[in-house]
Amino acid sequence: MRENPMRRGQAREFWCEVVSEAVSIRLKRSVGLSQPSAYFVQCNQADCQYVDANKPPCPLHVGMFDDEIKAADAVRAARLSGAAG
Repeated sequence: MRENPMRRGQAREFWCEVVSEAVSIRLKRSVGLSQPSAYFVQCNQADCQYVDANKPPCPLHVGMFDDEIKAADAVRAARLSGAAG
């Protein structure tokens, strides 16, 4: 049986003190041609001025998803090493 610790885009609920309500957050990976890809936390509060910042006073940060990032990186490394060999 294959374990899938992180489904891409899986949302979780988080109490946000900035908007004083429960929000839905998910781990995303930014992909750009001019910069290396990086993880960020996306929130469903489009009206929040900090929605894409992940910087104070926004409480969201990628450390909230450390386990998921480690699992995804391990899967990616295994896939790359399998393709190389």
